[in-house]
Amino acid sequence: MFCLNIKCVIYNKILLIVFLYLLIVLVWVCGQLSVDSSELRFVKLIETSIECQTSAIKNENQLIIFAPSKKIAGTLAHSLCTDEVVAKQYGSVVSYWRYNTTESFEFVGKGIADLILTKNNIMDAFKAETTYNYQPVVGFSDYTAFFISAKEKPKITKEYFLGKRIGLLDYPTSRSGHILPKQIFKELDINLENLNIVYASSHDALRDLLANGKVDIIASFWQESDAKRFSKNYITPLKNNIAGTRWYLKMPHNNTDLLCSVQAHLLAMSQEQSLHYYKGAQSFWQCDNDVVTYKRDEI
Repeated sequence: MFCLNIKCVIYNKILLIVFLYLLIVLVWVCGQLSVDSSELRFVKLIETSIECQTSAIKNENQLIIFAPSKKIAGTLAHSLCTDEVVAKQYGSVVSYWRYNTTESFEFVGKGIADLILTKNNIMDAFKAETTYNYQPVVGFSDYTAFFISAKEKPKITKEYFLGKRIGLLDYPTSRSGHILPKQIFKELDINLENLNIVYASSHDALRDLLANGKVDIIASFWQESDAKRFSKNYITPLKNNIAGTRWYLKMPHNNTDLLCSVQAHLLAMSQEQSLHYYKGAQSFWQCDNDVVTYKRDEI
């Protein structure tokens, strides 16, 4: 009887294991039948580039762009993809964007980008203008960053900022709207967690927040049209003579057709911007004549 009981126990355990295994298989089969695998799509969590085709679909050459934001990257890529000059030389345009200035170093330092928006001091640091023959195409003027308020002149003190609603750009590469104000807070030994910071997606959005009383201060640059909404007496400079950015085109050849075409697209894109500062983009090249000439060394 003892042996029989042991055999019964072992037999029952085997039956239980088999039952559980069959149950797992059944659940898996039901799951497969209830899901249409053709409808499965995996979302790309980090998207950092846009690609479009020119009319020369058999051309494997790519025009590589590096921009500071997705909006600029997309607008410029689709604009250049429709250009006849670009289509004569490239089959596609690939436009990358990053929100961190340091991530542009590789594109400049290794000469990856054909067209890139960056500062001239970064170009100088990598000697990119001499190494890869990057040429400035369109640039923006130097400017001053300010704290702007609607009701009083901001003070650069720790006590003043604590308790204030502060509008900053949700754009880590912006010097006036993000980098410089945070540097000021650090110099004043203010922990960012102790500040009431409201982030906006653009300089226009920052101004709307201030005008509508949603924040007490914003960090941005001052333009003459701001005098219609705010008092110039209520601005405090953060830093003067901030170097404006420039669009650079890599020119291993004397490719003036591409240079002038790219310059025209960049100038047209700048006119579509809402802020006067960005509308004031200035060209480096004279393309109206038969001979393309460099206009000046500094904007």
